[in-house]
Amino acid sequence: MPFLILPLLLSGCSMALMDPKGAVGSEIKSLIITSFWLMMIVVIPVIVMTFLFAWRYRNTNYKAKYTPNWAHSNVIESIVWFIPLVIIAFLAVITWQTSHSLNPSAPIQAEEGVEPMEIDVVALDWKWLFIYPDQGIASVNEVAFPVDTPVQFNITSGTVMNSFMIPRLGSQLYAMAGMDNNLYLIANEEGVYPGRSTNYSGAGFSEMLFEAQVTSQEGFEAWVEKVRQSPKSLSFAEGYEELAAPSVAHPVEYFSSVPAELYDNIIMSFKNGTAVQPGHSGGHGGHQAAEQSAHGHDVAMSAEVAE
Repeated sequence: MPFLILPLLLSGCSMALMDPKGAVGSEIKSLIITSFWLMMIVVIPVIVMTFLFAWRYRNTNYKAKYTPNWAHSNVIESIVWFIPLVIIAFLAVITWQTSHSLNPSAPIQAEEGVEPMEIDVVALDWKWLFIYPDQGIASVNEVAFPVDTPVQFNITSGTVMNSFMIPRLGSQLYAMAGMDNNLYLIANEEGVYPGRSTNYSGAGFSEMLFEAQVTSQEGFEAWVEKVRQSPKSLSFAEGYEELAAPSVAHPVEYFSSVPAELYDNIIMSFKNGTAVQPGHSGGHGGHQAAEQSAHGHDVAMSAEVAE
């Protein structure tokens, strides 16, 4: 009865991974389903055989052959080993292929005439800061981008390690202090999709949520104009320290003016314990300029460098 009731209880739930709204999420869904049914090739026969054996060799079945000295069967050994080996081989091929096709740092090809965009993401206690280097604006706990547009998320942390994820769009990637990780996503349908941290980071972790607003190009431009109407500005020297202070259920907040080097300043503030003040980097046109510290060769560590 519990197994019969469970699907009814789950029928009202919305499973984000099974309802993707982007190309990456769709590939992940396909991978999950394929892997599930490959494993069922072993699981289902084992479950069926468990009941059949229990029934056939029950205490009251006197027709079942009694062989107390039986120890080995080449046929059974072949089946028991061959089928799992075939499944493992299939899973190995799929793992190899999807490890490359679903590589979070692999750029997504844009359609002709569509310009990819870049958004900097900073995990704070317990909120998300989104910086738009090309537009010179920023927002807290709300991110927006056009539909069918590849987005490069540059992800770091201004505090402990977190994990950035928009479940309906696909992959998650860790946000770590002093490191610049890149995640590429695309949304194929307009809508508002919840995002969150998937790595426990303290008391306010459960409220570390944000909304991803996927709109038309015109809708995105209108959102940018709305943000530019905010009287607030944000820089590493002024406002960032106050924003980075721990807060729970932080409201959506907009900043109409943000220096291009803010993201790089946050990364470099963890290099050798010395914060780089605004104006010391060459702006977001390239992280390379900001990655050179007073020693000349200090580089903001990326995930690949760390490995």
